[in-house]
Amino acid sequence: MAEITASMVMDLRGRTGLPMMECKKALTEAAGDLGKAEELLRIRSGAKALKAADRVAAEGVIGAFIAADGKTGAMLELNCETDFVARNVDFVAFARALAQLVAEKNPADVAALSTLAYASGDVEAARRALVQKLGENVSVRRFVRVASPGRLAQYVHGGRIGVTVAYEGGDDETGKDVAMHVAAGAAPGAARPIAVSRDHVPHELIERERAIYTAQAAQSGKPAEIVAKMVEGRINKFLSEVTLLGQPFVKNPDESVEKYLKERGASVKSFELYVVGEGIDKKKDDFAAEVAAMARTA
Repeated sequence: MAEITASMVMDLRGRTGLPMMECKKALTEAAGDLGKAEELLRIRSGAKALKAADRVAAEGVIGAFIAADGKTGAMLELNCETDFVARNVDFVAFARALAQLVAEKNPADVAALSTLAYASGDVEAARRALVQKLGENVSVRRFVRVASPGRLAQYVHGGRIGVTVAYEGGDDETGKDVAMHVAAGAAPGAARPIAVSRDHVPHELIERERAIYTAQAAQSGKPAEIVAKMVEGRINKFLSEVTLLGQPFVKNPDESVEKYLKERGASVKSFELYVVGEGIDKKKDDFAAEVAAMARTA
């Protein structure tokens, strides 16, 4: 049996990206045969990847890309299990590369994206390789592709909040300012825009709010015509809070986003907002309950 040297271990680690001890163990079992050791690790890490798929991946990053002509772009949410891995350079680079792939190839869904050519294989093979290297579940949750006859602007905050804005007129700063404004709406307690203008707010949502406000106003005991005015006032306030154009501009709250855009001769056609892990149920470990359960069975 050949002596297992540090250089052999490092070589195997370079090929697989797996921990040193796993590489040394595989080399020992393979009697120093580097090829056989690599095969062993691929078999084991494949099983490891399958097991990792059962774990909740609620951390991650937003990958963003805009084509050179500024008219086509994409955002993609790539998830992992821990914030530590979310900062890994390979993980972040993979998210960005996939966003570019979405913009250029326009896959129908995540399943279609996974079959697209990537590196020496396809996206799914690259994902599995990343799982093997990082030791965590890695998954593509969602993506959006945006095309505009005007141009696009993007803003990614801390890797976790991503915004793409389609707009016309103005300049590059205009688009970035609006994207930053939308991103600010994702902060806790902030007013998050759900549509560009009042015309884009779903009718059923407005009617739901109207029914609530009507019931509340009716309790005031005021005449019907006063109640109607109260309801319309609250509807107008609601629409100004949830529409992008009606909101106070984050960089100058004394003016609305609509006014800011008019001053720059610009108009927003659409926007997309992604927040990492939004809507995913994160598992919370209850260590006290675990200890209590162990005590009962002891």
